[in-house]
Amino acid sequence: MNFRDLEYFLAIAEMEHFGRAADYCHVSQPTLSGQIKKLEDQLGVRLFERTNRKVMLTETGAQILESARRVLHEIDTIKEIAECSNDPLSGKLRLILFEEKTATLIDMLRNGKIDATLLALPVHEDFVEIKELFDDEFYLAVPPEHELTRYQTIDQHQLKHFPVLLLEEGHCLRDQALEVCRLHCIAEEQDFKATGLETLRQMVKAGTGITFMPKAAISDDDLGIQYIPFAEPVPKRTIGLVWRKTCSKKEVIQRILSLF
Repeated sequence: MNFRDLEYFLAIAEMEHFGRAADYCHVSQPTLSGQIKKLEDQLGVRLFERTNRKVMLTETGAQILESARRVLHEIDTIKEIAECSNDPLSGKLRLILFEEKTATLIDMLRNGKIDATLLALPVHEDFVEIKELFDDEFYLAVPPEHELTRYQTIDQHQLKHFPVLLLEEGHCLRDQALEVCRLHCIAEEQDFKATGLETLRQMVKAGTGITFMPKAAISDDDLGIQYIPFAEPVPKRTIGLVWRKTCSKKEVIQRILSLF
């Protein structure tokens, strides 16, 4: 068994197709099939269920897949360490701009799919390092015709009679907003729950209700929504940069931190 065989195995598992996996790995399909057959013979197990239209992992193959990912990740880490010993700024830093739930980003960080991520703190994981970057204040998002628009600032106690729209379970922003609601006896709107910030924004525009919106998510061209600042004490969350302790790109991360 060698790491190239594991790369072939991983490609087939993710693409569920020998032909596409062969193209991705830049080898012929017979070569790929032969190496997988050889790997199965060495291990004494079937890794895939093969049909004319699809390839599926066996139960044993699915278990081996997780170990194969870890092995290949460690191999990549070894290569990066060697590269960084010669040039700390060489290679790639996997910090991709997209919105995702905290648990998913932590899992991607753990599995090496990304090297660093921006998260709302606190984060309780022992495999990461964390640097606080800034506080992100909440604003109240309301439709332009809402009665609360007559106020320049909003006291949180004023919201007792206005159910607040929140994200669905699993979003850290939901947990942060719920904490504010509980402190000030603010009710949650039970009939609607949004899957993401954009959905939440559209629900406010449609007049479905009001919500908390972090300043970082507010756009200057947000037509159809009025954002009202809160009076002191302003509800807020702390945003931090989170990366693996074992990441070989620490000098790059330090330069990113210096930009903040």
